Amino acid sequence: MPVKVVVDERGRITIPSEVRRKLKLRKGAELVIEVEGDFIVLKPVRRIKAKDLLGLAGSEKVSIEEVEGSLAYTS
Repeated sequence: MPVKVVVDERGRITIPSEVRRKLKLRKGAELVIEVEGDFIVLKPVRRIKAKDLLGLAGSEKVSIEEVEGSLAYTS
């Protein structure tokens, strides 16, 4: 789904609404920008709350430190 955008005088681009909808990007969303060869790659930073994981692992008992450690961002 290639989409053409234009860089403005301050170096900004606008992410088209169809792309924002598909990726569920809202105002204030954080993106990581990477340069891979001649390409610019934007990746959304996803934040997961502990309550989002409730019941995911069944009745396992884990400490909050284990949960936080598993959610640590790595690039």
